[in-house]
Amino acid sequence: MASQVKSKVDVPELIDRRRAQFINAASELFGRQGYHVTTIRQIAQAAGVSVGLIYQYVEDKEDILFLALLDVLNAYEQQIPNAIKDLVDPLERLIAAVQAYCHVNDQNVNGTVLAYRETKSLQKARRALIQAKELKTNALIARCIQDCIKIELIDPAIDVELLTYQFVMFSHAWALKAWRFRSMMTVDLYVERGLNLMLHSVLSTRGKKIYARRKSI
Repeated sequence: MASQVKSKVDVPELIDRRRAQFINAASELFGRQGYHVTTIRQIAQAAGVSVGLIYQYVEDKEDILFLALLDVLNAYEQQIPNAIKDLVDPLERLIAAVQAYCHVNDQNVNGTVLAYRETKSLQKARRALIQAKELKTNALIARCIQDCIKIELIDPAIDVELLTYQFVMFSHAWALKAWRFRSMMTVDLYVERGLNLMLHSVLSTRGKKIYARRKSI
């Protein structure tokens, strides 16, 4: 999808490196003062480059916003599968998936907040692409839930879609309310406490026993 953003430079490694530089600077500015009032000149100054250099890699400010949002979504797609690939137990996979999701948000607080504030600022086609990427990420969590249901660790009557979004919104909240949570606990403690709350209401009797045994090890 990043290939949909035009560049006058045709060296992929250079494109990735320069765009990452612009995105980091822009995400902080967008978060602090808002997307609409931030200028390309300000982004260039924050990134330590010229305005002309930025226009070698993007066409406008919306390109940078789009790339910033893609960065977070791509991180979900990479890190969640990596976190669960060597795990067999469905409940362990679900827990690891939520942990990975939260860690992505911990590493990309500005990008996560930006997605909530400014996705609406994208052109309609780009909004649709971002939404499709979100659904793809959600499917990673949903499959973990469904695998738990198959072996009766989670109540089969549970609404998978709503439970998926409970985990998703919980993960996003670490970034959205970072000003509060980061002063109180680490991201790992946040995940542990959140899972204790959410899983308690959806695990079957067997699932609760397994989860309790896991915590006591």
